[in-house]
Amino acid sequence: MPADKALGARGEAVAAKYYQQKGYLLLNHNFRTRMGELDLILYKDGGIVFAEVKTRTDVRKAAPAEAVNAHKQHCLIAAAQLYLQRSPYAEAPVRFDVVEVIPTQCGWQVHCIRDAFQIT
Repeated sequence: MPADKALGARGEAVAAKYYQQKGYLLLNHNFRTRMGELDLILYKDGGIVFAEVKTRTDVRKAAPAEAVNAHKQHCLIAAAQLYLQRSPYAEAPVRFDVVEVIPTQCGWQVHCIRDAFQIT
């Protein structure tokens, strides 16, 4: 696995653990559709969270969340709608989070931007 893919996979695992420690149930990981991939799909208190995970080693140039632009948001929303159509959660409230994961000398720094964007 290339280094950047391995870093991304590790970041997604860190983000999944972050949510699970907060009581979320991980429903799916790397759910692929023709519209794109959903990194994490989680459930808690009757609601669904679609989490887009961005892992970076160098944040001096730009924050990881800046990679989730309007086009990426559109693709994530479309992929989420496809997921919901095929799931028992079609009527559940939905939230989109962007999770920045950054390796540090003493572990991982996780910054979750809750409700980062909405279905319009």
